[in-house]
Amino acid sequence: MDMGLDGKNALVMSSSRGLGLGIAEALADEGVNVLLTGRSEDRLKENIERINNRDGGKAYYVRVDLNEPESVTLINDAVLKFLGGADILVNNTGGPPPGKMVDVDIAALPGQLEAMVTRVVQITDKLLPHMREQKWGRIITIGSSGLIQPIANLALSNLVRASLVGWSKSLSNDLAAEGITVNMLLPGRIDTERVGEIDAAAAKRNNSTVEAVRKTSMATIPLARYGTVAEFSAVATFLASKSASYITGSQIRCDGGLIKSV
Repeated sequence: MDMGLDGKNALVMSSSRGLGLGIAEALADEGVNVLLTGRSEDRLKENIERINNRDGGKAYYVRVDLNEPESVTLINDAVLKFLGGADILVNNTGGPPPGKMVDVDIAALPGQLEAMVTRVVQITDKLLPHMREQKWGRIITIGSSGLIQPIANLALSNLVRASLVGWSKSLSNDLAAEGITVNMLLPGRIDTERVGEIDAAAAKRNNSTVEAVRKTSMATIPLARYGTVAEFSAVATFLASKSASYITGSQIRCDGGLIKSV
């Protein structure tokens, strides 16, 4: 399938590792020029060097911390400098620490909302004029299966990410007539460092082993395994493609059947 992405430009947020990095690599393989962001400059340098040694789009990076308000300006400046504007925006952020709702430190809530919601809205707003001018764009926001089926012991994530659902759907309605699609992509148990950290925390909390936690988790997934970053990134790449031009306002699951609702 011709994705129709060769020569497009994409900003992929929080892409020093995990799902963000996988999506950036998959897009670059389709000829997309990608701008990576993250807090670890060493990781970012290593990532763009690897991508640029492959036969695909060019990769660039900007080191930012989404907890800091100036990150919006830094990212926008880097988009203009390296890409001249973004045709594709992949909104991705880190997640809050695990814990039950009854144990959540309410004082931490404003900071998590700032980094995981406010920054997404601000950065999207900065990049929209370019998409609207050319009457084409793709906005993909990475969510969580917890948006449909709350995840045990990830209460703060369930709470904070939920606010992006209404925002994404409302934005999709506003932009549909302008050739810009807006969707959310919901991962289940994808085998990333972040999921490994969550499993390790669960093992420690339950006086168990990571292997036992993973086995129990896989038993709840109809495909009986964790997904790969490559599988998840392939769905994101499709949503960015010309072939996905009639998909907007949706929440797409990539979870191996984990979510139980219809």
